[in-house]
Amino acid sequence: MTTSATTVEYIRYRIALDDQQAFEEAYRRAAESLAASPECLDYELTRCEEERERYILRIRWTSIEDHLQGFRKGEHFPAFFSAIRPYVTAIEEMQHYLGTGIAGTGKASR
Repeated sequence: MTTSATTVEYIRYRIALDDQQAFEEAYRRAAESLAASPECLDYELTRCEEERERYILRIRWTSIEDHLQGFRKGEHFPAFFSAIRPYVTAIEEMQHYLGTGIAGTGKASR
């Protein structure tokens, strides 16, 4: 069942400095599966500036149901999981969030 609410999944990792290049390469490969998935709206992998071993992956899904029932049971998940499998034990948090409607832009322009 698809709902109109967009779901944002956050996955927080702690990756040792000497594993970061391989981790980012794994996510470059995994990103191909996300980009091909009709359930995925967009995604972004970021690294913490203050604590360089911390990463957060943000994925916007069309709904939690589409993520869990569509993507995870679909044709794109096996390649995605194969790429990131070595890093599953480095996950500190993996949760789905719904927007509150509180959002906007700041004054800075880029």
